Amino acid sequence: MSKGFNWSAGDSISLCAAAILGGGAFAFRLLAIAPRATVGMCAAANAPAICVPRHAVLMLQYYQGFGWAALALGLAAFFLGRRAPAALALGIGIAAVVNYNATTGIIGAAFGLVAWLGLATGRYQAKA
Repeated sequence: MSKGFNWSAGDSISLCAAAILGGGAFAFRLLAIAPRATVGMCAAANAPAICVPRHAVLMLQYYQGFGWAALALGLAAFFLGRRAPAALALGIGIAAVVNYNATTGIIGAAFGLVAWLGLATGRYQAKA
């Protein structure tokens, strides 16, 4: 009655990609955005180079970019049945939660996880 879980090399790579995306977002937030000293450094006339990606992440956070990207990738993975968008949806969904875009980000991550588990268990057959 129950189907087995078929773990492949693609699943391992996808899991690593999701962990790197989510963990990288958490580490970047912890090291470059959260410290109060970076606010003053980035407001200075001669701002360090870390302020450019910091500003980009803050703009993506403000405009809900992480959440919408996770939702779009999660829906693509769910309807197309592909592992790569599912892993990206999961990783960017974690990044969305870290960057306060949890409303759409967690839904996208859930769609990606459901698609990924459906493909790994054989309950969902991807079209060729």
